[in-house]
Amino acid sequence: MFSSHSQIICTIFGVHIYFYGVILALAIVAGTLFSEYAGGKFFGLKKETIIDLAPYVIIFGIIGARLYYCFLDYDFYFRFPTEILAIRHGGISIHGAILGGFAGLLIFAKRHKLSWLKLSDVSVLGLSLGQAIGRWGNFFNSEAFGRPTNLPWKLYIAPQYRPVPYEGYEYFHPAFLYESILDLAIFGILFWYMKSKKERKDGNMAFLYLILYSVARIFVECCRIDSVLYIHGIPVAIIISAGIIFLALLGLILNNYCLKKG
Repeated sequence: MFSSHSQIICTIFGVHIYFYGVILALAIVAGTLFSEYAGGKFFGLKKETIIDLAPYVIIFGIIGARLYYCFLDYDFYFRFPTEILAIRHGGISIHGAILGGFAGLLIFAKRHKLSWLKLSDVSVLGLSLGQAIGRWGNFFNSEAFGRPTNLPWKLYIAPQYRPVPYEGYEYFHPAFLYESILDLAIFGILFWYMKSKKERKDGNMAFLYLILYSVARIFVECCRIDSVLYIHGIPVAIIISAGIIFLALLGLILNNYCLKKG
């Protein structure tokens, strides 16, 4: 059994410094540095390429993550529009981050006349590593947990964070931990694929990441109880993930069999 005791690391001049923000910052730095390393060693990119790309992906990713989350909880943000900018109050989505980050990547690739498929391959390496680290921010926020359980690795959730109708339960599945482990496994698979394939088709790693992560997310969502939006009782994250799997498989087929001469 384990539990989070505080969301706040310290307070400096009256400003709270949160574990969540610090962990996300560490995740971004770690992911960027690894993509920079991989880009130079395995993809033939100039050393500064990923560092120059990072602001595009990070800024657009944060904007996408926030707007996507607000869209999912549109009723609340329609009534309180000023809360859209209150990102310190929480509320970002990885699907929105991926979409926004990809938009930033496309802009960068076009401006610098680089292959967006190759940049996507390099980026998903850092993204999967960053996700594995970043999910621990949910631990300190007492969120992204699953159904009640008494397994040895159960997670204690304080009463104020327990959703209806689970107020009477104390221990829950650590869904954030499951996803963190799966993200780390995805990173390992991508890293192995990168090193084992001397000749790689640009884009295959990115499509592979989308498939693997979406499968992992569907698994995790099946045990979570805090999804923001449901459609006919199904978490929207599962529906989006299923759609991504279909599109990524289609992308793999087109990339390898229909666009060989392109």
